[in-house]
Amino acid sequence: MKLRFLIGLSAVVIFTGCEQNRQTTPTLASTPFYGNVGMREATLWFQLSKDATNPEISLEVWSDSTATQVFLPTSAGLANCYHVHVHDLMPGKDYYMILTSNNQAISDTLAISTQALWQYRTDPPGFKIALGSCSYINEPQFDRPGKPYGGEYGIFKTVAREAPDAMFWLGDNVYLREADLGSIHGYIHRYNHTRSTPEIQELLSSGVHYAIWDDHDFGPNDCDGSWIHKDWAKRTFDAFWANPESGIPGAPELNATTFLFNDVQVFLLDNRTHRINHGMGSEKRQMLGSVQMEWLLNGLRNSRAPFKLVAVGGQMLSDAAIYENFAQFPEERAYLLDELDRLDVRGVVFLTGDRHNSELTKLQLPKGNWVYDLTVSPLTSGSYDHLDEPNTLRVEDTMVGIRNYATLQFSGPRKNRIMKVTVKDQQGEQLWTRSIYAGERHALK
Repeated sequence: MKLRFLIGLSAVVIFTGCEQNRQTTPTLASTPFYGNVGMREATLWFQLSKDATNPEISLEVWSDSTATQVFLPTSAGLANCYHVHVHDLMPGKDYYMILTSNNQAISDTLAISTQALWQYRTDPPGFKIALGSCSYINEPQFDRPGKPYGGEYGIFKTVAREAPDAMFWLGDNVYLREADLGSIHGYIHRYNHTRSTPEIQELLSSGVHYAIWDDHDFGPNDCDGSWIHKDWAKRTFDAFWANPESGIPGAPELNATTFLFNDVQVFLLDNRTHRINHGMGSEKRQMLGSVQMEWLLNGLRNSRAPFKLVAVGGQMLSDAAIYENFAQFPEERAYLLDELDRLDVRGVVFLTGDRHNSELTKLQLPKGNWVYDLTVSPLTSGSYDHLDEPNTLRVEDTMVGIRNYATLQFSGPRKNRIMKVTVKDQQGEQLWTRSIYAGERHALK
């Protein structure tokens, strides 16, 4: 599955709209991107500039063998953001799309490939996922005095050159400042400021993008479910990302969902909304909460995917009970691991951020299954070497204390899939690599 931006492809341009709007052609505020692409449907995100007034927009879609379809976006959402659900596509085909208004193109031509229908036909396709977290974009008038906390934005262009099929944003994708927290307009400003970064826009034009949140997308540093404006966090997150529909039955406020990406099952978790501070004690503290925990365990048990990728903001396996690690919630952590063992769930790989360093952690459960936690952080915020932290489960030589990102490459026949994990620096130089083999009880090599 690919998303590319192309210039110069011809398309049938069909104008729909009101006569009084013909002379006003809106402009895009940021690069359009895809937040979900399946076999039959794709979701396109785009944002118009704030001076666009009642624009008439069309999204035209075509392939080499089908006529042009025209999709009319619904009215603008928060901050002039639009989500267009393109449907009636065919699996494993290349499609081209262009946004038009007033008989004029307002975007380059976008090219995508839908997911292949491989089940019961062939082995799963090979594909690549890129990962990263902690994206801090400096804005001096609102930043703390002293040395800028963010920098080296070229890492986004480096990730784009990987041409990933998907990018997973693992939280702290924007860094809300103190001045942002007093109104929803502050949240919107932070997203707009981050998305205006040219290097980020280049990355958005490559692949499909999925995101989770962590504290700096949610509210103040280390915040939990007591944060009074979590509704602002949810509204802006939903406006500026285009994940598959979120919300767990019985808890629609949770920013959690699951979907299939080729032969991998992905779970995007919410570690903030139901969080109760670990300082509240063993009777009350929780990170995921019982509703989300049981939904996750049920989904993992029912999944037949060789790899089950669970994206969540904080470290899950590290046994160092420090900062915001799951080890600070020992009862919930023990329950999750005991249930994974009891249910004989295989192929679980947590994808985490938060820590401003990267490392791989592994744990073998009593029945013999391995569980992994790949922490990837930071992209552009401050970085730290935490080699001295007491994580006894860290895989040797995987601690990275500089700005970095990771890729996951999936290959091999259906019953012997391999996930190759590679962590790279901001220039794309390999720092370490390991492979997990699904056909050998998910052994690491």
